[in-house]
Amino acid sequence: MVASPALQVVDVADLPDYPIDTDASMAAHYFTTFYHDRWLNSELHLTGSLEVQACALNLFFIAQKQTPVGTLPDNDAILARLLRIDLQMWKDLRARALSPLHKWRRCRCGDEIRLMHPIVTEVLLQALGRREAREASNSEKAVYQRLQRLRSAMRDMGLSKDVVGDDRLVERIDGWMLENVKGHRRKAAYDAAILHASQMKWFGGVGTAR
Repeated sequence: MVASPALQVVDVADLPDYPIDTDASMAAHYFTTFYHDRWLNSELHLTGSLEVQACALNLFFIAQKQTPVGTLPDNDAILARLLRIDLQMWKDLRARALSPLHKWRRCRCGDEIRLMHPIVTEVLLQALGRREAREASNSEKAVYQRLQRLRSAMRDMGLSKDVVGDDRLVERIDGWMLENVKGHRRKAAYDAAILHASQMKWFGGVGTAR
């Protein structure tokens, strides 16, 4: 492998750990944020050759489909194959003072040594954060809708307004159903849940009839 000025030989123990989990999946990741202002004002764009720029841009996007996401293999043969260029051409480009691997650094991904880039990592951490926020929001909505369906079923069964409006009771019944009802919640499942709640005296002093 041809050494690049940007990639110096260091002890493995001194390498940073890649901050994104190896099993983090972006399988449906077909879009990525690209900061064009950063790119147009970067040293790589302003002083790099067109060949270097083209390879650098492709590597940014190739990294989105690697494992872990956002990294590249530290292997000339594989990088050349990913870029679909001749191996010797890649080695020549990588050996330049300003190479397509400008600002890429070696890192530890579990037991593997790979390459990471600060901007690529930053963009992916933001994307993963937004996805987690969406998933949390969707989860909260799912819980709310499930409880609303339970309340509706309780009203249809003739339970009183006070019972249907008892948040603690409704959540307790919902918890029992999560543990004991498989698949879709149909009328029989709601009937069984209310019967169980009655047998366990969960209703307390709250009347069950309208």
